[in-house]
Amino acid sequence: MSGHVAVRRFPMLTVATPRLTVRSLEADDAPEVAGVFADKQTQRWLPFPAEYGNIEAKSWCTEMAAERRDSGAGDHYGVVRREDGRLVGCLWTKRTDWVARVTEIAYAIAPAVRGFGVAAEAVDALAIALILEHGFQRIELRVAPGNVASRRVAEKAGCTYEGLLRNAGYVHSGRVDLEVWSLVAADLH
Repeated sequence: MSGHVAVRRFPMLTVATPRLTVRSLEADDAPEVAGVFADKQTQRWLPFPAEYGNIEAKSWCTEMAAERRDSGAGDHYGVVRREDGRLVGCLWTKRTDWVARVTEIAYAIAPAVRGFGVAAEAVDALAIALILEHGFQRIELRVAPGNVASRRVAEKAGCTYEGLLRNAGYVHSGRVDLEVWSLVAADLH
């Protein structure tokens, strides 16, 4: 035995709920993605470039998503409202550990649909698909303690609070602690 683990390609997947479809991003999604990531509230809690525009969004939807997926590190997804086909948010997986079968889900939702449970529904659907269909054992969410809306997403998605990672993240205003929330395979049984 060589001790090496083959890099797994992150699974391409689409999951649907009664209201939403979570699917891989496409180049045509760039204008909506740019709007989500350029939003003032998103910028407050996520370290995306302050001048986030269509060029960055197109890269996020195409090259960056393909690189993350092909390397096994994760993927980028669009959250699409089924009633009108409009992209209303983004999810992405990162920090994937194939040996431990763990990945982290992060998210950003368009201002017009915040407060309607879209983020929690999308996170829950993606997490369940990763656990039940792709053998993941643990899904993590990391939340800056002041981000009350994101904490509510973690709670509504069925995640359990595990503790605080001190000085583990950064936002435009500087270093922040991060709360760790998780959903594990045993939670679904």
